[in-house]
Amino acid sequence: RTIRVWLKRDSGQYWPSIYHTMASPCSAMAYHHDSRRIFVGQDNGAVMEFHISEDFNKMNFIKTYPAHQNRVSGIIFSLAAEWVVSTGHDKCVSWMCTRSGNMLGRHFFTSWASCLQYDFDTQYAFVGDYSGQITLLKLEQNTCSVITTLKGHEGSVACLWWDPIQRLLFSGASDNSIIMWDIGGRKGRTLLLQGHHDRVQSLCYLQLTRQLVSCSSDGGIAVWNMDVSREEAPQWLESDSCQKCEQPFFWNLKQMWDTKTLGLRQHHCRKCGQAVCGKCSSKRSSYPVMGFEFQVRVCDSCYDSIKDEDRTSLATFHEGKHNISHMSMDVARGLMVTCGTDRVVKIWDMTPVVGCSLATGFSPH
Repeated sequence: RTIRVWLKRDSGQYWPSIYHTMASPCSAMAYHHDSRRIFVGQDNGAVMEFHISEDFNKMNFIKTYPAHQNRVSGIIFSLAAEWVVSTGHDKCVSWMCTRSGNMLGRHFFTSWASCLQYDFDTQYAFVGDYSGQITLLKLEQNTCSVITTLKGHEGSVACLWWDPIQRLLFSGASDNSIIMWDIGGRKGRTLLLQGHHDRVQSLCYLQLTRQLVSCSSDGGIAVWNMDVSREEAPQWLESDSCQKCEQPFFWNLKQMWDTKTLGLRQHHCRKCGQAVCGKCSSKRSSYPVMGFEFQVRVCDSCYDSIKDEDRTSLATFHEGKHNISHMSMDVARGLMVTCGTDRVVKIWDMTPVVGCSLATGFSPH
């Protein structure tokens, strides 16, 4: 229930400079560097605003916003609009005026709102929820409109990252996968990335190097090369019989009776999307260009078409050695901070992984 501001001393060690004890456990936070304003969401649904002094030795309480009726899951502060936008486990997104502290608007969902991203120029809000859906909203002064809903995850959406330059949205979920949504292209193009073995908890896209950094709850850290030509994963096709050998699946009673054969279990080839039986998809292969960094089921003909060079990984994987629940990147210096349920905070030098100082503008350490 404590928020702390840490300063790096001359000795190189980090020590808490100031802190403030909250009435309820903290669940989300947003810090605006230029104005030195901190917004802290709590389990009781309130959002508290603080202002940090110029010498970072004093924290002044400003006001409390009655934003939600349940735990706050995400906060964004817009200085231009003077809005604080937040999501919560009361199944809504709210936006409030930081000048008056008044509620401007709310929009409700059918599931808990789990994460939030915001485009400051267009006032579009991206809200992920526990049903696996992402909702794109256009926020106005006292109302909002639903632009579209993005459906692709089979588990709750845990994290979002919006790149306003390329207008790409990245989402990570409890189905261990990441999806890249091409919002700016308006072509509905999506790329699936599968390389984690547990819930994807945090994302950061480095626009300068075209790399995506992702962390999962099992401590896995992945750095994806997005500066390559990738293929979209196909939609899974539906069929009553194997699209290779034409043997019926177990629900195709008519063909089973006509051919006097037992029905087979249906599978899908991850490369072509065809519905196939187990015999016609006995092989496994990685296919990184389509986002499959570990071996997945492919039909026999697709397996034969995959060359050895096609199996070359397009991501690097690293072990964080703790349960990562949140990650933040300092892109200017190539530093990453992770924290986990093991109550450990780690600071990582990512420059050897994401590029050198000459190529990226990172400062050497």
